[in-house]
Amino acid sequence: MLRCEMLIPPEDIQAKVRELAHRISDDYGGRNPLLVTLLKGSFIFLADLVRHLTIPHEIEFIKLSSYRDGLHRSREVEVIDRLHSDIDDRDIIIVDGIIDTGHTLSHLIKTLSKRGARSIKVCTLLDKSCSREVEVPVHYVGFTIPDAFVIGYGLDYKERYRNLAYIATLLSESDSVEDTLEPERSGMVQRGVDAEHPAKATAAEGERTR
Repeated sequence: MLRCEMLIPPEDIQAKVRELAHRISDDYGGRNPLLVTLLKGSFIFLADLVRHLTIPHEIEFIKLSSYRDGLHRSREVEVIDRLHSDIDDRDIIIVDGIIDTGHTLSHLIKTLSKRGARSIKVCTLLDKSCSREVEVPVHYVGFTIPDAFVIGYGLDYKERYRNLAYIATLLSESDSVEDTLEPERSGMVQRGVDAEHPAKATAAEGERTR
């Protein structure tokens, strides 16, 4: 059974997504940005984000991988599925679910720049800045999180748990045949981590339901 601790509850995520969408809409008024989204971990974040955008926009997907074994990142980035759109002279917003070492994002920014993008900005739901190995520009940040492996809201562990409505920290994995995740029963602490105050955490008041 997987042991985990809830880090960001669903209501905090949705409030932050709305805030990011409003900021992007204000910044890109009168323009038609192309949102380039990294698969697979960002698809839920993107879907919720675009529902709140009030500007014209287009969407493109790219699939990169830098995980060696589903848990640990590698510095080598593998391009699995390339962009199909012409991005010459386009305003690009890279939408990512999480940024940690920066290697994947740095590789993507260089690739898009070589293809003639007019401007490139980065929007991420989660920023694990304490794990950064390569400096990359991040313009829109939802939450700054500690150095931990997180799952939920599109992020997976060995292709599972993307469907969780919250973000949880993976604590450990046992060899139990029953592979379940029940945070309420484990008495996990729920935290909302603010990008401007990453050290601030609040304990959950009462038991939340899924």
